[in-house]
Amino acid sequence: MHERGVFLIRTVQRSLLALALSFAGGVSAGEVKVAVAANFTAPLQAIAPAFEKATGHKLVASFGATGQFYAQIKNGAPFDVLLAADDTTPARLEREDASVPGSRFTYAIGGLVLWSADASYLDGTDAALQAGQFRHLAIATPKAAPYGLAAMQVLDKLGLSEAVKGKLVEGQNITQAHQFVSTGNAELGFVALSQVYQDGKLGSGSAWIVPEAMYEPIRQDAVILQHGASNPAAAALVEYLQGAEAARVIESFGYKLP
Repeated sequence: MHERGVFLIRTVQRSLLALALSFAGGVSAGEVKVAVAANFTAPLQAIAPAFEKATGHKLVASFGATGQFYAQIKNGAPFDVLLAADDTTPARLEREDASVPGSRFTYAIGGLVLWSADASYLDGTDAALQAGQFRHLAIATPKAAPYGLAAMQVLDKLGLSEAVKGKLVEGQNITQAHQFVSTGNAELGFVALSQVYQDGKLGSGSAWIVPEAMYEPIRQDAVILQHGASNPAAAALVEYLQGAEAARVIESFGYKLP
C-alpha cells in the first residue's frame, strides 16, 4: 500500500482509539506512566507541563535505554506508553502483542553529534577524531542504545573502529555517555544532538554534527503498551505528541519530524 495511505489509516486508527478510550475513561484526569528514551529527556521535560495543563492528566516519566525498557516491559513493568530511541523495539512489541494495535507512530528522527565540553576541541569536522589525540571516546552501549549503534556505524564508515577500540568508554545509555564528556572523563563522545542543541544552536563546547548519510536513520517510534490500553491519559499523550505545540518543541532540540 502507498506510504501516505498507510499513514492516513494509522491516523484514523489512532483517532478512533483516542475517542474510544475517552468514552471508556470518562472525562476525569488520569495519570500516564511513560518509559522515555534517554535522548528525549530534555524535550519531554519541556513538553510535560504543557501536556498536563492542556489535558489535566499527570505525566510520570522514567528515562533510560530502550533495550533495558524492552526487558522491563516484557517482565511486567507497568508503563502505559513507550517513547523509544528506535523503531524496531516498538515494532517488536507490536508483533509480540505487547502493545495496542494501530497506536505506533514516529514522533522524532534523531541526529548524532560528536561533542566535546572543550569549546576549542572540535572545529565542526571529524579532524580531531581522525587525529586520535585523545584518551577516551564516549558512546552509549551499542547493545541497548540506538545512538551507540549509530556511533559504531560512523566509526566503521571512517575506518576507525579498530584504532579507537582501546579508547572507547561505554555508558549504559546516552545520558551516561553525555556525562562522561561533560565531566571531562572523556575528551569527546558521540551523543544525541538533542542533548547539546537547542533553539538552533549548540549550547556549549564544540561539535561535529555527523552527516545523516553516515548512519542508519534513527527513527524514534512511540507506542501505547497493553498496560495503557484502557488509559485515556495514554491516548491523550500520543495525540498531544503529534500536535503542533509538541512538534515545535521537538524540532527546537534538533530532531526532524517524519
